[in-house]
Amino acid sequence: MSLRPLSLPQRLLPALLGALLGLTSWQARASDLIRTQEIAECRSGEIGTWGDGRDRPAVDTHLRLVYDHEGAPPWFDEALVLATLRRAADAWAGCGVPASVWPRAHGAEVPPGAVLVNWDDRLVRGNFGLAHVGLRRLWLGAAAFRTLRARNAAYPAHETLQMVVSHEMGHLFGLMDHSNRCVDVMSYYDNGRGDRCRAREGNDRGWRGDYRALLPTACDIQRCRAANAAPVTAAR
Repeated sequence: MSLRPLSLPQRLLPALLGALLGLTSWQARASDLIRTQEIAECRSGEIGTWGDGRDRPAVDTHLRLVYDHEGAPPWFDEALVLATLRRAADAWAGCGVPASVWPRAHGAEVPPGAVLVNWDDRLVRGNFGLAHVGLRRLWLGAAAFRTLRARNAAYPAHETLQMVVSHEMGHLFGLMDHSNRCVDVMSYYDNGRGDRCRAREGNDRGWRGDYRALLPTACDIQRCRAANAAPVTAAR
């Protein structure tokens, strides 16, 4: 007598596949919800950093950022980059330090005390962005964005730009230490020594795309308020 492998009746396969897809969809929605909650709230004990810097007050009591569009990738028009900078500045201003963003007229001098934001592949050293607090500069890397576009033209590069701008601007607001909370815009995913960032309930596992928020999270803002001696609201 030969043994035949057990198999499900054919009519049950569509139902089983539908149930599995439904479970996957439910898990994705649950993961989205956890991440959204992480962005919006900062629970007691959640703030943590890699210890690679020391937070301090912002470079000024009112940040004035001047944007020079020269050298930008052609798919980023000036209005888009200005809007990106303003979204980040408005979000960070929630920590008690006002900020404003202005375009730089061609050939115009940078006002004293202002932060110049410009594209410079030489100074950004291969990164998407780099802030220099002492010089009051925020550099963006056109070459890095060209590489991203060459590898995947469909990738939402404007989201990467928002994340980079928000992260580097955070240094100008005084956050020099990088977060080890995966969702924070000031996070690093690892410390280069095998330690991984944290997410609620291990929610970063299997996440498709970038887990970081595009704008500062509640924990980012709480750290910024502490660095700038603003009152900190009670953690939830």
